[in-house]
Amino acid sequence: MKREALHIAPHIAAALLNRRPVVALESTIIAHGMPYPANRDTALAVEQIIRDRGALPATLGMLRGRIIVGLTTEEIELMATAKGVEKAGERDLPIFAAQRRNAAVTAGASIAIAAAAGIDVFVTGGIGGVGPLASRDFDISADLPAIAQYSVITVCAGTKAFMDVPATLEYLETARVPVATYQADDFPLFYSISSGVRSPWRVETAEEIAAAFQAQKHLGRTGGFLIGIPVPNESALPVEQTRAAIAAAMRQIEQTGITGKAVTPFLLAAIKEATAGESLAANIALIRNNAALGADIAAALLR
Repeated sequence: MKREALHIAPHIAAALLNRRPVVALESTIIAHGMPYPANRDTALAVEQIIRDRGALPATLGMLRGRIIVGLTTEEIELMATAKGVEKAGERDLPIFAAQRRNAAVTAGASIAIAAAAGIDVFVTGGIGGVGPLASRDFDISADLPAIAQYSVITVCAGTKAFMDVPATLEYLETARVPVATYQADDFPLFYSISSGVRSPWRVETAEEIAAAFQAQKHLGRTGGFLIGIPVPNESALPVEQTRAAIAAAMRQIEQTGITGKAVTPFLLAAIKEATAGESLAANIALIRNNAALGADIAAALLR
């Protein structure tokens, strides 16, 4: 993707030029991940957390076919409320650009945009992974090859809870992506603290992550890092509750036959219903937590 094809907000362009820390944020969580007004309020709160920690937030999206790096408050409101906002993976961007569509960008598309803009750190809630039925339907999220291809650090609370965590970590090993968990031994399970799967690498500080990323560049290796950070204890769901909600949601998917881009929003809504709204509270807590670490990493990279 060409940098000149992006519409970078002036304050973000100035920050990048003057080597100030910037953190990229996706917009699918706004348009497709949460109900209104929680989606808008969470997006604005996450941006403020990043500012409070000395970095600049750059929420990404597509408006009338233009890829925006640094949505305004008014544009975030539009993403949160407008009807017909598409969900754009990286492969969809040229189609929606030609059609002058409004689109929220997925984690994979956001990583590609961040790399083109020159932003080293991207924060999301949970990435897509190897799907639970991948042996049957070959469902592997485009987020994974994007993490492997682009030199961006992705901070997340693990995969979306209904993904196959062991298979996802195996895929990332094959793709030679460094994977670490922040201040924990196990890879996180989105709404719950631990997936029960040991993380390949444990890190204790943002500086440790930044140093490893800089070492990768020095070695001449391309590609990104994946950093998992568990949801805060006070907001975490017991793992048994998470797995039971996922099982119930998966049964609904089997019954309805939903496929493709509609799967994730459907499952998130079904899990929210199964947990009486507790999963939404956990989702909000984890993205706020992720943003704080992302801002610290962005600042550490420039020290």
